[in-house]
Amino acid sequence: MPRLTSKITAPAAPARKGRSAREKTASVLYEDTLIESLKDPEEAAAYLEAALEDGDQAVLILALRQVAKARGGVAAIARKSRLTREATYRMLSETGNPALSSLTAALAATGLQLSVKPIAHPKVRREKVTRAA
Repeated sequence: MPRLTSKITAPAAPARKGRSAREKTASVLYEDTLIESLKDPEEAAAYLEAALEDGDQAVLILALRQVAKARGGVAAIARKSRLTREATYRMLSETGNPALSSLTAALAATGLQLSVKPIAHPKVRREKVTRAA
């Protein structure tokens, strides 16, 4: 039975002759497993929703980049979204700041869309309405 190297990695590959010590204990990286799971549209949507809830733009951009990798890579997303490859790479870079139109185009290219829902406990200030007599 293969030995598991940790809870988040797959079984280690069997050692082959002539491999370094690091390669002998190599396992499937977390990111590889994540990318594989993000090929499922439901998983990708939940992942992006969690990134949105975090409220940090850098987290959202990283999540979008990972979904793009899962959906064929940034170049493929650029083609499908009809954005230039350079603009798509720039949008999904660590310093990316995509316009809403670019963001929705990239999401559509991955088979996803933005949606809006009420906050669980809205903090809306309600003012009293007075009626004229």
